[in-house]
Amino acid sequence: MTTIQAIILAIVEGITEFLPISSTGHMIIVNTIMGINDDAFAKLFIIVIQFGAILSVVVLYWKRFLSFGNFNKTFDFYLKLIVAFIPAAVFGLLLKSEIDKYLLGNVVVVAISLLLGGIFLLFVDRIFKDSEESPDKPITYSMALKIGLFQVISMIPGVSRAGATIVGGLSQKLNRRQATEFSFFLAVPTMLAATVKDLWDNKEILDKANISLLLLGCFIAFVVAIIAIKAFIGYLANHGFKVFGYYRILVGAIILILLGFGISLSTLG
Repeated sequence: MTTIQAIILAIVEGITEFLPISSTGHMIIVNTIMGINDDAFAKLFIIVIQFGAILSVVVLYWKRFLSFGNFNKTFDFYLKLIVAFIPAAVFGLLLKSEIDKYLLGNVVVVAISLLLGGIFLLFVDRIFKDSEESPDKPITYSMALKIGLFQVISMIPGVSRAGATIVGGLSQKLNRRQATEFSFFLAVPTMLAATVKDLWDNKEILDKANISLLLLGCFIAFVVAIIAIKAFIGYLANHGFKVFGYYRILVGAIILILLGFGISLSTLG
């Protein structure tokens, strides 16, 4: 992986991490176009720079993460995040090797997931119409666990972790803003755990050059994600999910059509 390729991937990650369009799916597509999809470091890079983007949540919502004036409230906040994280941790440990082997890097899986997820997003606003104007409500441990179960679905590349967890929040009668913010918060322990595990599993390929690319990618993803979060919250509150559904359908359909005609995405690079 070259420095230019790392920068491109980091920008894509920063833009897409908090949108319901699948950052992993988009990075797999870009990786394939650039011809580095089967590279072991490229797969590690995809995971690690997501944590760089996730750190933007801690910065933007630092009062929620780092405010200890009310210990009970802060402890309750972290405990609910842990409860919501448990399903992904359990299924991740059980299925990660199979997912990495058969799904991560598979552009066909990404295209199908984008297409099906896009069709679903066309109807999300209608399905959860009653939640749009509802006031904020306390998130219980049961609600947190159920949202965490939705996150498990996003282990399939192309599904979108943000999209799955936001829908999970809406299913628990949270309004759009509250569901979206909890999705952001849940990303922190999820991607921290994924990053630590992947770095440990791939420590033998972490030479000085690769570490430099990881740090560069994390920094760029972090900066771009801060901008994306601010834009996404406002857009979602006013417009809903439909535009993201159309986008997913368009991208998924184009990829499947190209592959159907025997055109490899790597030739587009």
